[in-house]
Formats: sequence, structure tokens, C-alpha cells
Amino acid sequence: MRVVLAEDLYLLRDGMTHLLNARGFTVVAAVATGPELLEAVEREQPDLAVVDVRLPPTFTDEGLRAAQEARRRRPGLPVLVLSQHVEQLYARELLADGAGAIGYLLKDRVFNADQFIDALRTVAGGGTAMDPEVIAKLLAKKTKKDPITTLTPRERQVLESMAEGRSNAAIAQHLKIGEGAVAKHTASIFAKLDLAPSIDDNRRVLAVLAYLKPSDD
Repeated sequence: MRVVLAEDLYLLRDGMTHLLNARGFTVVAAVATGPELLEAVEREQPDLAVVDVRLPPTFTDEGLRAAQEARRRRPGLPVLVLSQHVEQLYARELLADGAGAIGYLLKDRVFNADQFIDALRTVAGGGTAMDPEVIAKLLAKKTKKDPITTLTPRERQVLESMAEGRSNAAIAQHLKIGEGAVAKHTASIFAKLDLAPSIDDNRRVLAVLAYLKPSDD
């Protein structure tokens, strides 16, 4: 799998390059700025991009904007965005197109190699991988008006696992329940969130978007 990295810190960029190459990925470009990322995506046509949210020159959201532009130029390009801190807005913006193949992790997760690689594979496979800390903060801010609050505790656990990018089989293993039970809970979640079956829409992504929606209070 061919990967482009965009990270301004040399040591972290170099470390991720070595880690990915050792785990069977091929890092075809490792750059430090948004414009360099876009050039590398155009030139290398990678299978996946890993992008720091904050890149030069202002270190605000240049990486996020570059990642979004890369997906506009190459629709469906899998992108995993890394951030130093939890920024709920970034997570919502990344998922806004509903296309999937998106991940949002705190940089600390990079130091857990297995977790980082699992997130990369999930995103590359068209899934979503959201940082557990983002999910925890969002859950704490839900109000009684939000349909998310109608979910049972088990349905919340299933949706939380779904937001982290787990498949039904992985959710079943994680929660120690059967896959049939996961499918039942998932169907209930879709019904409570008013997500009707659709050929075009990925209901798992839409459910996660509902999960990430800011509260009304």
C-alpha cells in the first residue's frame, strides 16, 4: 500500500516512515507542508494519505484544508488526520462528505503501533476511525433533544465502536456478544437516527456523523 505523509516535525515524520515501511506499507513521499502534500498526491497517486492537522506557515488547520483539497481532487482518497489535541470541528468537517475512508487520531496513538496500523488499514479499506477521546468528549455533551440520547447503553457502545472504525465482527469480539446481536443493535441505531436504507449513502458514516454533531445547548 502506497502512502504519502505530511508532518512538519522531522523526527515524527521519519519515525512514521520507518514504522510504516516496516509494517508492509510503502511511503512514497514524506513532506512538511500542505502544498507539498497536494503535489505528492498528484504525482504519486497514493493509496492513503497521513496528514498532520497543523502545518506551516500558521500551524492552525493547513493540514486539514490540504487533506480536504486532496479529496476534492481525488474523490475517495483515504485520509488519516493526526492532531495534537481533540478538535471536534475537525472530525465533523472530515466526515462531512459522507464518503468514508476517513480517520482522525490524536498523535499519541502513533506511539501505539498496533492501534495506529489498525486505524490506517480501516481507513484504507473505506471505513472510519475516530479517536476514542473525541468520542468520549462528544458523548458528554449530548442533550435530551438529541436522538443519540434515545439509544440504549449497549447501542451507544456499538455506535462508539462503529465510530472507532470496527466492523461488526470486531464489535462483537470487543463487546463479547454475537454478530447477530451487533446487527440487531445496528439496525436499531439506524432506525432511531432515522437513517433509511439507501443505495448511495453509507449509513455507518451517517450514524457516526450524527454522533459527532454538536449538541444544541
